[in-house]
Amino acid sequence: MVEKATTEHKQKEELPPEVKRWNWGAFILNWIWGLGNRTYLALICLIPGINIIMAFVLGALGSRLAWNNRQWDSLEQFVQVQKLWSLFGLGVLAGAIIGGLATFGLVAFIVMNVFF
Repeated sequence: MVEKATTEHKQKEELPPEVKRWNWGAFILNWIWGLGNRTYLALICLIPGINIIMAFVLGALGSRLAWNNRQWDSLEQFVQVQKLWSLFGLGVLAGAIIGGLATFGLVAFIVMNVFF
């Protein structure tokens, strides 16, 4: 009952500017971010075809959803946690890009040495 009242109160009050920003953690890590922030709507990202659209929806609305779906001690804690999600997401993305480039380079190296 108390949690429901708190959620209703959060939805009625004006959102702080920090909550209205794009959320890179929600965009990149989508369903994983959703589990960590009790935003289970993010699990829709597991459906092929809808996942791309939902990633953009989470990027745009993720901060608002996380603010309303989880209990936060303060706005500062919320901002800090979302910043960590964003940094982790950008790290995963950078790792994937570097891994992809390394794989491409390795394949190109092998092809050049075997066939030429």
